[in-house]
Amino acid sequence: MGWIRWWIHPTATGAAASKTDFAGTGSNSVSWLIMDLRELRCFVAVAEEGHFGRAAARLHLAQPPLSRRIRELEADLGCRLFERIPTGARLTPAGEVLLAEARDLLERAERARERVRGAESERVLVLGTVAGAGLDVGAAALSALRRERPGLRVRLREAPITDPSAGLREARVDLALTRLPFDTSGLTVCLLGEEPLVAALPADDPLAGRPRLHVAELAGRPRFRLPPGTDARWRAYWLGAPDDVPGPVVSSPEECLHAVLWEGTVGLLPAGAARRHARPGIAFVPVDGHAPSRIVTARRATTPDPRAEALAQALTAAFARRPPR
Repeated sequence: MGWIRWWIHPTATGAAASKTDFAGTGSNSVSWLIMDLRELRCFVAVAEEGHFGRAAARLHLAQPPLSRRIRELEADLGCRLFERIPTGARLTPAGEVLLAEARDLLERAERARERVRGAESERVLVLGTVAGAGLDVGAAALSALRRERPGLRVRLREAPITDPSAGLREARVDLALTRLPFDTSGLTVCLLGEEPLVAALPADDPLAGRPRLHVAELAGRPRFRLPPGTDARWRAYWLGAPDDVPGPVVSSPEECLHAVLWEGTVGLLPAGAARRHARPGIAFVPVDGHAPSRIVTARRATTPDPRAEALAQALTAAFARRPPR
């Protein structure tokens, strides 16, 4: 599964080769591109890391071949996907469009691979997560689960921050490790614990040197915001401000950080972001006056799965054993 075919509009031009329709009449000429899944994986890694060097390390590649694959993908598509900036790489508008499509295509390819392999072995249990929810207890939960169910395999799928169900609504995962609040109708939800929030600010902001701040002190400042159409409760919680406050629309943690660093905006993130996303130019200050993030497991109420239940129980136990913070 090293390649895929993308069908392009009949008026598309460029390096794609013209072919006739399947009926052989030639009346509906179309063009197609053959795209390598490895190129798409490289593209997604650079987009999510915002940096070629970090993406290369994540993919266990040297940076020159990674850069070459991105150039080849840009040549195939006939457009630039990244802009080079002092801190790494930023998506162009075309790159933003491709990112959503590439994630979906890679996910579909992986599901196809797992279905084929699962024909002769136990199906992989897919755990969806979003916004870093509960990842610090994942190892302990997995260790306990393997002792109880040694043959069970678990794969982690990290969903974009625009999807609080972590793929559960689209049946892409068997269990979600996520955060409230969002619409939980039709789901069975179990509270695991809470995580306080931090404000992400430019490092030279007057509030950046404070040990703590109240969320009201951010009033009137531009905020990064989630796209319209995102779950309304989820969107309002992370904005933490009136809906008409100005600010850029973001769809990934990297875009949140770029908005702070390059556009001087502020925003709310889970406290764990201070560890996972620490970098020069951005300060993370603990926030009072805003409800903490509630970490939960969620699964579809209508299709109980004993294996998902076992994983949920392992996660609950791991949270209970977690040392107080």
